[in-house]
Amino acid sequence: MSELHPDHIASLVGGSHPRPHDALGQHPVKGGHVVRVVRPLASAVAVVRADGTRIELEHVDQGLWEGVAPGAGQAYTVETSYEGGPTWTADDPYRFVPSVGEIDLYLWGEGRHEQLWHVLGAHFRPHEDVVGTSFSVWAPHARAARVVGDFNGWNGVGHAMRRLDDNGVWELFVPGLEPGSTYKFELLTQAGEWVTRADPMARYTEVPPQTASKVGQSLFAWSDGDWMTRRAASDPHNSPMSVYELHVGSWRPGLDYRSLADELIAYLGQTGFTHVEFMPLAEHPFGGSWGYQVTGYYAPTSRFGHPDDLKYLIDRLHGAGIGVLMDWVPGHFPKDEWALAKFDGQALYEHSDPRRGEQMDWGTLIFDFGQSQVRNFLVANALYWLEEFHIDGLRVDAVASMLYLDYSRKEGEWLPNQYGGRENLEAISFLQEVNATAYKRNPGVVMIAEESTSWPGVTKPTAASGLGFGMKWNMGWMHDTLQYMQEDPMYRSYHHNDITFSFFYAFSENFLLPISHDEVVHGKGSLLHKMPGDQWQKLANVRAYLSFMWAHPGKQLLFMGSEFGQPSEWSEERGLDWWILDQPVHQGLLSLVGALNRAYVAHPALWEQDNDAAGFEWIDGGNAAQNVVAFLRWSRSGAPLVGIFNFGGNPVGPYRVGLPSAGVWDEVINTDATEFGGSGVGNYGSVTAAEEPWQGRPASVEITLPPLGGLWLAPR
Repeated sequence: MSELHPDHIASLVGGSHPRPHDALGQHPVKGGHVVRVVRPLASAVAVVRADGTRIELEHVDQGLWEGVAPGAGQAYTVETSYEGGPTWTADDPYRFVPSVGEIDLYLWGEGRHEQLWHVLGAHFRPHEDVVGTSFSVWAPHARAARVVGDFNGWNGVGHAMRRLDDNGVWELFVPGLEPGSTYKFELLTQAGEWVTRADPMARYTEVPPQTASKVGQSLFAWSDGDWMTRRAASDPHNSPMSVYELHVGSWRPGLDYRSLADELIAYLGQTGFTHVEFMPLAEHPFGGSWGYQVTGYYAPTSRFGHPDDLKYLIDRLHGAGIGVLMDWVPGHFPKDEWALAKFDGQALYEHSDPRRGEQMDWGTLIFDFGQSQVRNFLVANALYWLEEFHIDGLRVDAVASMLYLDYSRKEGEWLPNQYGGRENLEAISFLQEVNATAYKRNPGVVMIAEESTSWPGVTKPTAASGLGFGMKWNMGWMHDTLQYMQEDPMYRSYHHNDITFSFFYAFSENFLLPISHDEVVHGKGSLLHKMPGDQWQKLANVRAYLSFMWAHPGKQLLFMGSEFGQPSEWSEERGLDWWILDQPVHQGLLSLVGALNRAYVAHPALWEQDNDAAGFEWIDGGNAAQNVVAFLRWSRSGAPLVGIFNFGGNPVGPYRVGLPSAGVWDEVINTDATEFGGSGVGNYGSVTAAEEPWQGRPASVEITLPPLGGLWLAPR
């Protein structure tokens, strides 16, 4: 008869023992090994050892069976017979040593495991003498943990996990369990209630609205070695970056990751964008959140296929010379009870005080950035996308909400930091850590902040007390210039400061100029319909504005649909207004965007010194009366490009512009060209400047500026 206490037996049989492996499985005793298994309702149980010997087990109590096998321990299987039923043979999960190593546990305990996805979650792999799936989960407040899934009829009594350490990592290896199986974790809370949770580290999930995690396996073979080598040797901050922001579900509805590859590559080839930025692809239950309320940080959304299908898409894009950026959302997560919220029965991933842990605006929870394991979870997640999916950069969402403790809160609704201030010191430290780690491990990537305040040093190195981002969205530029463009040209002279103000701080950070999805939803209308005037004037305004944006210091990002003048406001529930391209004027706008991108890449003056004031000089910045703006951009080698923009409704000319040298200057871009849907006002493709000083320059030429038009001039 077993020496186990009846309460011990009850917890083993009920699947609530925190260390079931201490009693179950095989353990040395005098003369051999005792083998214990739990088989409720069985009529007979035997183990068959690797050498073929068979040991009949005796029923101890409540479904616990045991017997002594002589000699050394061996691998074995368990044969179970039921009255009136068949005999079942299965391997025993409790005969294995832990599948999580001591070094991994130590690094996790320190909050310094940079490849956490190799440890926690579900992993189909060899272990000891068999292949199966190892499960591990962090649940420090849980009294017990079990794995439930389709492989055990969603009854976890026979798959209780063991607690490995004081940090609360639980583990179980299930022999023979193959990829594709669905699962969740059952956790016994301190209050004595069993709760069921999806795996926070799942790398594959069911298709929403289903919420189970899935055992995954990657069989994908990358072919982008040349791209990755070039990436590691490149500096994206001083290279061309023209970004096409895309929502996968509504770009062309019905495409999955694989079918998207051909169409997107062809389209980006036509339009000339150097990068595509995907709105968040991590798993999220509610499509209407556009991916910004994440429940599966390590799982690409299954809406569009298997994780390997996403790797295929990225591999193909790299093969076509296109960089891939992705939105990443470490600031907050939804309250869904099956996901991260109160994961093990109480606050774990979120801060326990709602004044720090709840984001009222979005009805979400805020990560506890001061908890080392939570920080590790997020830092490793950024590395996961950069390293496992070869993502070339992350655009970090809602950074302002992380930086300020009083973000969108009234007096009394927030807790000051230890010094009495409003800065979230833990979040600042986290952002510095994730940026420094990403750049250290993955040279050539870029970390981009969506940060809308005047926080200093967003793109300064962490060593200089900056946040360590590589770029920052210039939300001020976006706000001011769109406000200017929405004015009737008759009144723009009174708002000239709106179009020029961004130049005064253009080099205070490394900026990216965004016209993003946020500007074409929630009643804001499309980019086209922000513009005043009739249809021709609206399109002309867009053409002039985009040429100004592309010539302005900083990288640029344009949301899908804006490149051809989408008439309607964007909705994730339907596709873009592709039908509008039947109209030649909209085809003309699309052609202009392609021409802008190709000219942008071809002229290093537009990107080599984006972050250096030496790359920019005013020619005519104060000409409010004529609504004209003119400036110079310089490459490192001294090659110039001149941008001249007439935001008035009438041609301006003759207009004398000062140039850095005499000779022939080509019209690289004229947004009023008929091929772009314009009226054809221009300068016959080139002008010849004479050595006649003007506007502080040694040479000049008289030109005609088209109405609502932009010109780029470059020396031949």
